[in-house]
Amino acid sequence: MSAHSSGVAAEELAANFLAARGLRVVARNYSCRFGEIDLIAKDGETLVFVEVRLRRGARFGGALASITPAKQRRLVATARCYLAGLRSEPGCRFDAILLDALDERRIEWLRDIIAD
Repeated sequence: MSAHSSGVAAEELAANFLAARGLRVVARNYSCRFGEIDLIAKDGETLVFVEVRLRRGARFGGALASITPAKQRRLVATARCYLAGLRSEPGCRFDAILLDALDERRIEWLRDIIAD
């Protein structure tokens, strides 16, 4: 499986995982000049920007380590672009779905990964 198709499969798995837990995915692969956000979901009244990371090994620190401070800054800037297009700004948070395999039983869901 190519890296692209693995990424698409990981995002689909993450979207289904979140939906099963009551979140409603409202956008996928939102992009602007600052970057891309894999999933945007509603958790009640909260807008959740979700970074999906699939890392099959920990050689470079695993999935969480790949969300560097620079990546976090790009996520925040991209989220601001998305929010600029809304009529009003809801409460927001940034979550991560971390996978080391394409297996829902091995998903790690981290909430509030960025203190903005």
